[in-house]
Amino acid sequence: MGVYIVLRGMAYLGHGLSHAIFGGAAVSFIMSINFYLGATAWGFLSALLVTWITRKNPTIRSDASIGIITTASFALGVAIISSQRRFTRDLDAALWGSVLGVQVEELLAITAVAFVVALVFFLGYKLFLFATFDAEVAQFYGVPTGWVDTVFSLMLAASIVVSMQVLGVLMIAAAIVIPPIVARLLTNSFRHMAMLSTGIGITCAVLGLYISYLIELTQAAKVSPGPSVVLFSSALFVITLVWTRLRSRLGHGGTLERLPRESGSALE
Repeated sequence: MGVYIVLRGMAYLGHGLSHAIFGGAAVSFIMSINFYLGATAWGFLSALLVTWITRKNPTIRSDASIGIITTASFALGVAIISSQRRFTRDLDAALWGSVLGVQVEELLAITAVAFVVALVFFLGYKLFLFATFDAEVAQFYGVPTGWVDTVFSLMLAASIVVSMQVLGVLMIAAAIVIPPIVARLLTNSFRHMAMLSTGIGITCAVLGLYISYLIELTQAAKVSPGPSVVLFSSALFVITLVWTRLRSRLGHGGTLERLPRESGSALE
């Protein structure tokens, strides 16, 4: 998901949608609705509302509509929590994350969403790729860009919902965006970027958790697993950025300007 988010310039949407879904989680709590169903529906509607406002009002930029809708939704969630005398684990985990307290049903939900997302992207690879690099030309050639955006929004909402219980809304954006950005710095191939991003995400998760465990084991301090994963990912991004800048100055050339050219060959 992160690869498409980064290449489509939707990083702010991923960040904002995680905050918007928190409002849906709070509403689901007070209405006694299933957490996954309520939060996913809320996030999906929020993403569609952002798209609708931007398309119907050209004077309003997408980042402005994202800021308004997601901030209002997050504020609603905070208001609901502050008005309740009881505070459940679901909402606590949704805000701060609970990597070491994941339940079996949450693992099943993550597995199911990961499988569906991978299947959809595999079957619609060319459609998503074409719509990502040139939506107007894709629409001219008959690609249903509206449906592509709708499916993408639904999968993004579902991915964020199942990930909220692990990292929480305050850190999930970094987990979605940083691995593909690091991969973007390392390659100009879309296919390689997708594979690298997945591998980098897994590596950051495992090593971030292990670092948190080592710090607590030495009794030097106590760092929560979620922040540890994000901080490790951020450090990896800084190292990669410095390395690519040095490599570029040494005459090996950059990679940032060539990725869009792959779209044509990939669609042939």
